[in-house]
Amino acid sequence: MIAGRNPVREALRAGRPINKILAARGTAAGPLAEILHLAREKNIPVQMVERAHLDKLNQGMPHQGVIAYAAARGYVEVEDILAAAHARGQDPFIVLLDEINDPHNLGAILRTVDAAGAHGVIIPQRRSVALTSAVARASAGAVEYVPVARVTNLDQTIRQLKEKGLWVVGADMAGPRVYWQAKLTGPLLLVIGGEGKGIGRLIKERCDMLVRLPMAGQVGSLNASVAAALLIYEVVRQRGLG
Repeated sequence: MIAGRNPVREALRAGRPINKILAARGTAAGPLAEILHLAREKNIPVQMVERAHLDKLNQGMPHQGVIAYAAARGYVEVEDILAAAHARGQDPFIVLLDEINDPHNLGAILRTVDAAGAHGVIIPQRRSVALTSAVARASAGAVEYVPVARVTNLDQTIRQLKEKGLWVVGADMAGPRVYWQAKLTGPLLLVIGGEGKGIGRLIKERCDMLVRLPMAGQVGSLNASVAAALLIYEVVRQRGLG
């Protein structure tokens, strides 16, 4: 957490990865105008809150009406993930997360991605947990090794990856195929939906294939990180990487 006008402004100018900025209501046209302008230029979410909320967050220390949440680790571009796959001489295997909000789920998924040797993770900039310290702890250190791209538009990103030859497979409870019946080799983008609601309608329509996990019990779905682990390791099995 970075508090104060000068520290936040300099963090933005230096290109430090920022997850979001909280600014006190009524300050947008005053001293914080430059900070808000820089945030807009960098597509960093800004949330206007009451000054009392900032007081509580910063435990009585001066914040001058602005607090920024810095990422636990820097983000990469989607092209960097593709380049890493090509550098290894492997077909790209990327996991895209559609609105995962639990930091423990994201951390656990990063840990699985690292263990399985997948090439990276894509998350949306909004309506999703970012690379926070809680995510870093839950990942057991994997956050230091797994490239994470944070994008403003998942739909556009999926379309761009499809143009590059990636096959898009989404996990959905109503999918026509059980996941081990699907062909999961070749360049692959695996889409995992958020807790409780799964993949969004538009993202689901962009998938080339939807697969399901068989559910014989009374609970309707698995935890997102558990579902991701099963699907990721099925890809590993089919690729013969074990």
